[in-house]
Amino acid sequence: MSRQPRTQNVTTDAGEARITWVTSPAPRLVLAVGHGAGGGIEARDLKALAAALPGHGVTVALVEQPWRVAGKKVAPAPKTLDTGWRGLWPALAAPGLPVVSGGRSAGARVACRTATELGAAGVLVLSFPLHPPGKPEKSRAGELLGAGVPTLVVQGGNDPFGRPDEFPPGPYELAEVDHGDHGFAVPKRSGATEEQTMRVVTDAVTEWIASLG
Repeated sequence: MSRQPRTQNVTTDAGEARITWVTSPAPRLVLAVGHGAGGGIEARDLKALAAALPGHGVTVALVEQPWRVAGKKVAPAPKTLDTGWRGLWPALAAPGLPVVSGGRSAGARVACRTATELGAAGVLVLSFPLHPPGKPEKSRAGELLGAGVPTLVVQGGNDPFGRPDEFPPGPYELAEVDHGDHGFAVPKRSGATEEQTMRVVTDAVTEWIASLG
């Protein structure tokens, strides 16, 4: 049985951030996941991971960047997001366990950019925005390829920010969510329910984390 989530406010150079801890009864590592530029920790995939992973020895830390905590509608520049993530890291590492750095969309980019310097045990990339919709020439592949630690990408098959077949070869694993869009929503005609779709996400993450040792 998972424990009740607890929140922790953390002061960073980018402002006050918030961690919602969903603790495993027998944790062996921490998975820290940040939200995207268009939403918060209520995203369906983040909620699914927080529900599923504590039973597999993973404490999930749902991270809200300072701009979200402050109630702002627009995310700041990438370097400010990185500053917030760096400021949170000591709190994420405080349990004394390995920390997998992760996030969805813009949060995934932050995790990739900072993984090596922060000593992350791995990077979980949810819905990586490989390029702006309709602009494949504006690739952000360099951030993903430069993560420098074991990396799992979970990508929707119909993500307008980059379909799985658009990703370059590199030192990462990729799990595809069939028919999924950028938020892992799938059309009714696919025949898949949201529960089934989220199971694809959580199973892929659980298996990958187990492979980290």
